Parts: sequence; C-alpha cells; structure tokens
Amino acid sequence: MTDRAVATDEGTAVVGTEPVSGGAVPGEHARLPRVRGFARWPSQSSPRDEGKALRTRVPRAAHAELTLDAGRPDAVVAVEESNQGRIPGLTPIRVARMAATPFAFLRGSAGLMAYDLARTPLTGVGAQICGDAHAANFGLYGDARGGLVIDLNDFDETVHGPWEWDLKRLAASLVLAGREAGADEDRCREAAHDAAGAYRRTMRLLAKLPALDAWNAIADEELVSHTDAHDLLGTLQRVSEKARANTSGRFAAKSTEVLEDGSRRFVDAPPVLRRVPDAEAAAVALSLEDYLGTLSEDRLPLLARYAVHDVAFRVVGTGSVGTRSYVVLLLDHRGEPLVLQVKEARPSALIPHLAEAGFDVPAVSHEGRRVVFGQKRMQVVSDTLLGWTSLDGRPFQVRQFRNRKGSVDPVALAADQIDDYARMTGALLARAHAHSADPRLVTGYCGKNEELDEAIASFAVRYADRTEADHADLVTAIREGRVAAEPGV
Repeated sequence: MTDRAVATDEGTAVVGTEPVSGGAVPGEHARLPRVRGFARWPSQSSPRDEGKALRTRVPRAAHAELTLDAGRPDAVVAVEESNQGRIPGLTPIRVARMAATPFAFLRGSAGLMAYDLARTPLTGVGAQICGDAHAANFGLYGDARGGLVIDLNDFDETVHGPWEWDLKRLAASLVLAGREAGADEDRCREAAHDAAGAYRRTMRLLAKLPALDAWNAIADEELVSHTDAHDLLGTLQRVSEKARANTSGRFAAKSTEVLEDGSRRFVDAPPVLRRVPDAEAAAVALSLEDYLGTLSEDRLPLLARYAVHDVAFRVVGTGSVGTRSYVVLLLDHRGEPLVLQVKEARPSALIPHLAEAGFDVPAVSHEGRRVVFGQKRMQVVSDTLLGWTSLDGRPFQVRQFRNRKGSVDPVALAADQIDDYARMTGALLARAHAHSADPRLVTGYCGKNEELDEAIASFAVRYADRTEADHADLVTAIREGRVAAEPGV
C-alpha cells in the first residue's frame, strides 16, 4: 500500500498506510513493522533527485512569468469583496490604510495576489505557508524565558500550499518597500534577488544538517552572520530595545485607569480602543473558559493565578481592520497585568485559490485552530499561551498581547539596508517552510546557481508594477466617491 496525504486545518500530513502489524521492511529491520508517521528505512527514493527532476516539468526560469487573465478581479472589486463580513463602520479605515501606498495595498490584498499566483508556474511541492509573507510580517517577540526571537509573526492566512507563493509575495513586497524607501530600481530588484538567494542557500544548509538540528535552526544570534546582514545590526539593536519595553504592563499603564478597589479598567481611546457594553464584555470573558481547554494542561495553573478585570475592543492592523478583536485585562495577586488578545479568525484568503493550484482544500474545523496550528508549525518558538475559542458562533484566536513585540519597518530602512533585510527574511522564510516541506526536496529543485533568484526577482518587479496600478485604481475610486475611505489611527 502507498502513503496518503491528509489535508486538515493543521496542515497536510503524509501518513503511512501499512498496518501496524505486518508490512515489514526488508533487511536488518525485517522483524519490525513499518510504523505509521515515521520514515521508511532504507529510503526508497532520493528527495533531492526528485526535486531536480521537477526542473524538467517546471523550469526555474519559468517563475519569472506573470500572466493576468481576463477573469482577474478588478482591484476595487477585490477590496470590496475582502471587506465582506467585517464590521461595516471600520471598513472605511481599512480602505484608507490600503490606499496610503502601493506597499500598504499589497499588505491588504493577499487574496488578490493568491488569485494571480494560482495562475503562475507551480512545482506542486507543498509546505505550511504563511500566506501573507510580506516584508512587514517578520519581527521580534518574547519567548518564555525572557529572550527575543525573530521570525514570521502573522499567520491569519496560513494554509498548506505552494512554497513559491510565500517567496514571491516576500520578493514583490521588498521591491515595493524599497521604492517607497527611496531606493533606486536596481537596488529594489537586488533585494528581491537576495531574498530568493538567501531562501535557496538556507534551504540547502538545512538539507545538509541532521533532522533535529535542521528543525531547531537557525539560532538567532547567528542569523545576521549567516545572511551577511551586518548593516542591519544597529537597526535590529534599536528594535530589540523597543521590543523589550513593549509589554502588557506598559500597555496597561497607558490604556487603563486604577479604580478605588485597586482594580483596573480600560479607558476609551477612539478610534483604536473603546470600552464595550457589559453584556459584550461578559461574553468575551466567558469565552476564555473554552480557550483554556485548547491549552497544554501545564499552562492552566499559571492562568489560574490571574483574575479577569476588563475587556475592550481594539482595532488591529491593515489586513485585519474590520475584524472583531478584543483585549482582555488580567491581573495577578500583586496587580501586575497580563493582556490577552481575542481576535476573530476569518477563513484564509488563499483557500478559494488552492484548487486552481492543484492543492487540496483543507477541512477546517475551526479557523482559530487553523491559525494556531499553522503558527506552531512554522515557528521554532511560539507564544506559550496560543489558543482559540468561539464567540457568538464566530471563531477567534487567543494570544498574548504586546509580548515584547517589535518589528523593522521595511519602508523606513536606508537604501543600503533593504538588501540586508531581504537576505534575513528570505532565510527566516526557508527555515519556517522546512518544518513541513523536506528541505532536501526543495533544495534539489532550487539548485546551486542563481537561476531561480533571477526569475523571482523578475517576477517581483513585474508584480510590484501591477500592484502600483491596482493601488492607483483604488485611489481613483476613492477620489470619485465609489469607495468610502476614512483615515484612522
């Protein structure tokens, strides 16, 4: 019998179908059955050779292609469709944010890009992908021991899909960020080229390592040296210093007031933060009971030492504006705060385009669970309080808020830093993909030379041009009054 691929909201797993008793492998291990979920011994194929063979069907140079078919959604229509199901009063803020720059438009249009990517050459090799791996979705966050980790940090769109989609989205976003930062066109193209090159070289490095070492790579203190991103050292140091101060305590000090009994409550700060009616606050608080059931049991004694004090609604970033998102204030016995974010988890914008790309559409039991498992599958270190719940029939994810988070703003980088940042993010993306895609298979396809890098860079420039045109269409629609836009904080 053969292996089978099973698509779920946790990703796609390859499961051995031999019975537990029987199906023994030949040689020294003939007395043992094949155990489901483990590799065969000896291996019956070479993943690297399989990757090389894919080049015949999908030449690496083909990834430069961008063909926009006649059925492509109009950019304005795509924005309006992506606003469906969001809170109507907040969608004008989202539109205004997307209209700010072409890079901002890209950040809010993952679904439109997925439509385009589904019609580009595909290797058919899948991975757990971020789905929204643009240059601003990498950053620092705290681990359980107080250290800082740098990695992908947004997983709203995560699915099992083509690894190329993440790499092409990253590369295109770097071109747009570079243009906005004032870098010349050669440097913008070089950034896209360097991101693909770092991805390829990192995947090659991981393919050579023992499996456990590859799984736990890359050590953060070695990342800058690995990617030759030394010009970023000062920037990363400044971001790190800010991230260490970006805590629940600091947020609570700014966003709450102390009551007579020593408890705290949120203070309105429209349009970003607002108090909610008692019934709504109570419903959010009670939803945390189901959330506790999604955590590892060893976390429960920790949360049992905190009391729930208040709930507020908080508007979130560009792609998520208009979704329902709450912050919940918890206090321990000393009055020290811990803030949780309870954020609506919408279906991934990539789901409608997976079938066109030849990938199974996953059976998603809970969108918050999909996000949490996708995040854990891609990160080396994840928030220890990640979980999910439901509220009024809608799925939500739950996570720590302001967990020493910090990020590099790619559009604020100096022109001579954008390619360093590209190499760093390309390496991080490869490491994240290697948790679910065999790095030997991917590196077999990517190869040693720069053919893929050149193709990705060409695609990135073409797609950046297309995004600028889409952005211009949205700006025109706003100016003509066809789409409502309202500046917000």
